[in-house]
Amino acid sequence: MTLDLRGLVPATVLPMTADARIDEDGLRRYIRHVADAGPKALAINADTGEAPHLWPEERLRVLEIVVDEVGDRVPIVAGLGASFTEQAVRLARDYRSAGAAALLVFPLAAYRGEPLDPALPLRYHAAVAEVGLPLVLFNLQPALGGVLFSPETLARLCGLAEVVAIKEASFDAKVFVEARAAVKEASPDCVFLTGNDNFVYESFVLGAEGALIGFGAVATRAQVELVSLALAGRLDEARAVMDRLTPLAQAIFAPPVRDYRARTKEALVAQGVLERATVREPLLAVSDEWGLRLREALVAAGELEPALA
Repeated sequence: MTLDLRGLVPATVLPMTADARIDEDGLRRYIRHVADAGPKALAINADTGEAPHLWPEERLRVLEIVVDEVGDRVPIVAGLGASFTEQAVRLARDYRSAGAAALLVFPLAAYRGEPLDPALPLRYHAAVAEVGLPLVLFNLQPALGGVLFSPETLARLCGLAEVVAIKEASFDAKVFVEARAAVKEASPDCVFLTGNDNFVYESFVLGAEGALIGFGAVATRAQVELVSLALAGRLDEARAVMDRLTPLAQAIFAPPVRDYRARTKEALVAQGVLERATVREPLLAVSDEWGLRLREALVAAGELEPALA
């Protein structure tokens, strides 16, 4: 199966039972729903899928279910979050065995603090790369628990043959442009993916080649259209789609951003895609007020019919 990330790569949610366990049947239905919208790949076990709140065996089970469900139709990018290098390598091997086509490598807590010696992330990614799967780098703003790599660090990471793409999620246009310049100078073929859910359309104006975003978990078909139009250079049409979706993006990613996972699930429940919006603690469910706001945003985005008076 060819891995082509130039398009929409939704970071999917994880349907749960009422007691916050994996809803395996619900997961299969939801994954079929997303896959049928035509994304280039699916990002599984990312933050949107609550991977930091899952046991290791649960993350592996989620991956196995998704691979079983989509087969060879859609490549799977598995989120790889670990605490230390040996653990990351073991997890990467497990994910490869389960059928992952690539790994989205999350930043480590050990990166935090400035300055960051480029040798630290370089050695970490090089060790993971030995597993033999393509790697997607992750530039993530500190407010969301990540680290923004310096241009020098990005250039060195892109020197690894296994690095095929980067998800840039600084939520800062200046950092975005600087990161893109560093990546493209070091590795012109490295696919530059926006992870900035709040300015998806604008990311393509700034040079994005795809989008790996949690927002893609809802209104997936519309976002496939948005990204396809942007990549085809039909920016006015792409902007029109983004304008329609903006109220929904603003509602889902309003402060505090940590609540976007529960809000996304609530939106999917409103659409009838999920049975329930359960999230695993410490995440909390949305209030009734927020549920109403999300429904109004879905209607404004053309993703839900207005309720009859």
